[in-house]
Amino acid sequence: MLNFLINNEFIFIFHCLFVSLLAVLALRSGKTALACLACIFVITENLFITKQILLFNFCVTCTDAFAVGGGIILNLIQEYYGPKYTKKVISLTIFSLIIFIVLAQIHLLYIPDILDSYHIYFSKILSYTPRILASSLIAFSISQTLDFYLYKYFKQKFSSKSNKYFILRNYGSLLISQLLDTGIFTVLALYGLFNNLLNLFFFSYLIKILTILISIPVISITKKYISQAKQENTF
Repeated sequence: MLNFLINNEFIFIFHCLFVSLLAVLALRSGKTALACLACIFVITENLFITKQILLFNFCVTCTDAFAVGGGIILNLIQEYYGPKYTKKVISLTIFSLIIFIVLAQIHLLYIPDILDSYHIYFSKILSYTPRILASSLIAFSISQTLDFYLYKYFKQKFSSKSNKYFILRNYGSLLISQLLDTGIFTVLALYGLFNNLLNLFFFSYLIKILTILISIPVISITKKYISQAKQENTF
């Protein structure tokens, strides 16, 4: 029974739910927690991007929950703390990626001991890091800037505090911005690494749509329990 349940589809749903709950817990803790989690998601998304899996019979990467989770966090920051702080967090995540790419290359520069058996694995994982992270910086900067202004527009257009409008604002901004993010990142980062980029783009975006459809209602349902959280609370 357990083997039947533990499959990629089950893990994917659990992954989406877990990322959503982390976002809610970070919101409950305050804006500093949200900023930290956004940086973690951006780094882990790019660190794990080269692993391919079969999901609903599609060959995709397994990091879309992190990509969508980062967008959700930035929308939550704009919802609760305003556009000014959101811009700061976007800059912080970009700076975090730059730091990570430098640290990864420093790590690879060390000459391994003759008894070391792990350097080869680090080399395989991190050898694509400069290209992937550079591509991610471009895709992330463009897509999140678009998401920032889309969410700001939708918030002004649908200013009601109703959960229904909260869901619509997030669906609208994330579905459009993640489409752009997927297209830019697929071409810049994965060209030459994966066969049939068009299929990868289509399936990756389809998985992101599923991720958004799963995650946003969870955020909407659970965020009402932290509506009285102190907005200036930090770690």
